[in-house]
Amino acid sequence: MKNLPVELVEGDCTERASLGDAVKGVDQAFHSAGVTKAIDEKTYFEVNAKGTENLIHACLEENPNLRKFIYLSSQAAAGPCQNGGRKKESDYCEPVSSYGRSKRRGEEFCLEHSHEIPCVILRPSAVYGPRDRDIYAFFKILSKKIKPSFSLQEQHISLCYVHDVIQAALLASDAKESAGEIFFLSDGHDYRLDKIGDLFEEAMDIHAYRIPIPGWVVSGIASFSEFLSKFSGKPPLINKGKVEEMVQKNWLCDITKAKTLLGFEPRFSLAEGLKITYEWYRKENWL
Repeated sequence: MKNLPVELVEGDCTERASLGDAVKGVDQAFHSAGVTKAIDEKTYFEVNAKGTENLIHACLEENPNLRKFIYLSSQAAAGPCQNGGRKKESDYCEPVSSYGRSKRRGEEFCLEHSHEIPCVILRPSAVYGPRDRDIYAFFKILSKKIKPSFSLQEQHISLCYVHDVIQAALLASDAKESAGEIFFLSDGHDYRLDKIGDLFEEAMDIHAYRIPIPGWVVSGIASFSEFLSKFSGKPPLINKGKVEEMVQKNWLCDITKAKTLLGFEPRFSLAEGLKITYEWYRKENWL
């Protein structure tokens, strides 16, 4: 950050009084703060939901002429697509985890104030790329020539490389007719979950052995991880909410609206994005 034209202002989205200086005099606010893992359920809502409300109120109080407020939400806020096909922005929201419900509440705070402040909500699908620690765990397992398979049913998911998410955020900041709108983001392709591991192997140039892991084992690991986190003070690597998301059959989304209104065009294929991510992990000695 030292060589970039950036001014750092410290604050905590759970403390409204600390946010004023950060939003004063800015043209646009990009809200990407949040937690994806927590020791207890209330933390999700304190940060992802209440934290969003605090930031919106800080903007209204300190910068009422803000040109755009862009909230980085999640596909988890909408929940899986229950009727097949791809989830659309107009579909009913059915989040299945505390994380998803807290992100949806953050969306609702944005929409409640969209008549006062021009809010845009972005809902990326599963995001991956350099520095990400969730997908890193899978790379690390694969580096041991092990490819875990967590479900016997056929599952489909959407994915989005981090640079494409950034592209969408910049497009949303410039789009004139986007205020009060929600946009799904992905690379535009559907992936069978059991085939994604093959692309990981190609990116790493290895061959791993598929090992089926029953759902009850995953649930047991999640329960044990949650139990240990209460003593360690660190969020569990996997929790029951994440397991509930993992067992859903369809996490596909439709990006037609983002393409039409924002001009969003994904630039990175999964194979390309995984290769870049893997090379970054190697370069930084994560693998």
